[in-house]
Parts: sequence; C-alpha cells; structure tokens
Amino acid sequence: MAEKENTRLLILETLLEIEKKNIFVKDALQKLLFQKQFLSKQDRAFITRMVEGVTEYQVQLDYVIDCFSKTKVKKCKPLIRCVLRMGVYQILYMDSVPNEAACNECVKLAKKKGFQNLSGFVNGVLRNISREKDSIQYPEREKDLEGYLSITYSMPVWLVKEMLSWYGEEVTEHILKASVMPSDLTIRVNENRISKEKLRDKLSENGVVVTDGNYVGEALHLANINYVKRLPGFKEGEFFIQDESSMLLYQLSGADREKKEADVLHILDLCAAPGGKCTHFAQKLGDRAFIKARDLTENKISLINENVLRLGIHNIETDVWDALILDESRREWADVVIADLPCSGLGIIAKKNDIKYHISKQQLTELANLQRTILTNAAAYVKKGGILLYSTCTINPEENMENAKWFLGHFDFEKEPIEELLPEELRKNMLEENMVQLLPGVHKCDGFFIAKFRKR
Repeated sequence: MAEKENTRLLILETLLEIEKKNIFVKDALQKLLFQKQFLSKQDRAFITRMVEGVTEYQVQLDYVIDCFSKTKVKKCKPLIRCVLRMGVYQILYMDSVPNEAACNECVKLAKKKGFQNLSGFVNGVLRNISREKDSIQYPEREKDLEGYLSITYSMPVWLVKEMLSWYGEEVTEHILKASVMPSDLTIRVNENRISKEKLRDKLSENGVVVTDGNYVGEALHLANINYVKRLPGFKEGEFFIQDESSMLLYQLSGADREKKEADVLHILDLCAAPGGKCTHFAQKLGDRAFIKARDLTENKISLINENVLRLGIHNIETDVWDALILDESRREWADVVIADLPCSGLGIIAKKNDIKYHISKQQLTELANLQRTILTNAAAYVKKGGILLYSTCTINPEENMENAKWFLGHFDFEKEPIEELLPEELRKNMLEENMVQLLPGVHKCDGFFIAKFRKR
C-alpha cells in the first residue's frame, strides 16, 4: 500500500507543478519519469495515465466538482483542487480503482500534505460524486450546444465556439471526439537502414502491436508501448517518430521530380526542429539534395543534430537562425523551401492534450501575423521556378487557408497542382487545387494543413 501511496503522491506533486508553473504535461512527465527510472512498468503507466487524464479532462472534472462542492474549483487551494481532480478522474474513468479506494487515497494525500482540516471536505465531495455519478446533470445538447460539447469533450467553451464557426456542428464533434481518443504512435521507417517488413517483425517480436500506415508507404502505427526510446531499432536509427500528416509533405512536394539525376537540389527548412521533415527529404533524396535546416535556438538545433546522427544522414547542414530575420545570403538560393511554421497546434490536441489550455483567441491572431512575416522571408529564398511548401499542425483557418490566400495576393507565386500526388482517399477533401486541410476525427491522422506554391 505504501508504494501505491507514493505513486499517487508523485502524481499530485506533478499536477501541482503543472498548475503552478504553467508547464506542459509532456515536460513534467518526462522530468518525473527520468528521475524515477526505478519505477515498475505498471507504476509508470499508472502515473502517465493519471497525469495525462486529469489534465485532458480538466474542464469536465471541474464541472462535476462544482456540481457537488459549495466551494467552487477556482476558489479551492491549488493542492486541494488537484486532489479533487485526481479523485473524480478515478471515479469516472478508472474502473480498475474502486471508488472507495479513490476517496480514501485522496483523503490521505490531503492529510499527508498538511491539509488535515480540509480532509473532511475532500472526503465529502468525493463520496457524494461517487454515489451520484450516474445522475450528474450535464448541459443538454438541444438547449446549450456549446456547453454540451465543452463539457462532454472537455474543451474550453471559447474554443468550441471557434470550431463551430469554422466547421459546423457535425465536423466539430468529430474533431472534439478525436481529441479525447487515445492515439497510436506513428513512425517513419528509415528504409536506408532497414526494410519496413524487417522492422515490423522486430517490433512485433518485442510485443508491440504494429499496423501499416493509411496514407504513406513508409509509415507504421505502433500500440502497446512502454518507453519509446527503448524500442528495438530506435537507437540504431531505424525509424523516426512522425505522424502521417507531416510525412505527406514530402509526398506532395514532388521534390524527386524537381531536378534531373545529376543535379543537386537545394532545400531550406526554416523551422526544422526536431527534424522530421528535413530528415524525411534527406532520407528519400539522398545525395541528390543538399538540405539547410534551421531553427531559433541552440537547443532546437541540437535536437536536429541528434536525430541526423541517429538516422545516419549526411546531406543536412544545420545552423541557428531566426526565421523572422531575412538572410540576404540565401536570397533565391533554394529549389524548395519548407515553411512548417509556428502555430497554435490545434490539430494535435489528441497527442498534446493540454495545448487547449495554453492558447487564447488573441494568440491565434498573433500567430497568424507571425506566420506572415516568416512567409515573406520564405518567398525571398525561393529560386525562380522553385517550390514553397507552407504547412501548419493546426485546424484554424486564420493560420492556414487565410494566410495562404494572403500570400498568393502579395507575392509572385502561383498554385501548384498536387492532386495526383495525394493518396486517393484524400483527394475529395482538398479545399482548393493545392491546399489540403486534414482534420482529426475526419481523417486517419493529426490535423494538418499543406499548401504548395511555385515561384513564377
């Protein structure tokens, strides 16, 4: 029992750190699990599920607590707030934990952290929720659609309103449903090191459930994973963790057609970390391409270098450069510019479930304006007749479609048809002849936007 208590204490302390420091779940968990490597696989899984689950369902958990507590969640002390959320998450979503145990353990946590005087309050609220969980009054869809979607799928109501304005009720619900569904890990096979079939067999032999990708030949989906970096083939550089939506960028680039065999293709990746797209281009093109990969900080460049080394790639050169600053020495240097730009990340909420708490409506507009500055510089780097690939991992039209149209109106570029390069299943979902908006829950991948332009 002491070990369980300790595990829950680690969870509480991690949730508190996330709340007080406003940091991302991924960073907090990475730090904790690195420090506590002695923990069993079962304990690591329990900690990860609890921390991610409490965060993912925070909007819904707070609503339920407010239905039963005279002191509203926002008025509670941070520690008590986190304890209550832990308890309610276990009651609503963890059948493996008896309700009685969930209540008792949360009361113990409150006492252990010096809140003896509030342990009765914690006990009362959680036991009431435990008894009445099947009769909780949630917002009614017919009377309050925004409230219903917000609480059901644990999404801030302002963001629900935005999505409804972008995509309407049916598609918005598909997106929201996908945001709380568990997603498999997707990898890109490094076919220069191992065949897809051999890697699949190797992973399967180690208990990993492996299925083929939906849109890209070198993609595999993995389930039943404990620790990614310990998977066979990771250290050997036999694969790279990357979603299929992002892999499509190479497929749609048509880069292999841009030059004759004897020519070297110059490619500039403006915001390259951690290196998924530039290493994909390097992997597929080999010595036919020279790739310049840039990002804002030494830390980000070190991530790219680490992956370049692990994957055994020799045609990428990296350097620190702020994409907001024009580099005159690279004007009209590139045959292909990859502009995968900073964005709100609303297409990857299923994988980073706390993005929704770190973004605001004002930031959506600020990011769209930031992208326009980078696109202005990107246009200058493309040779006449060269290609500009513009992508984001968001579903916000202001950050993608609207900016793409703005770009075409301000620079001497034209749309480049990509229909024949798209997987057949995706062709009917093109917004315009060279722009694709992938939506989670609608497509079998993350939310992602891709536009392709050619300089006149």
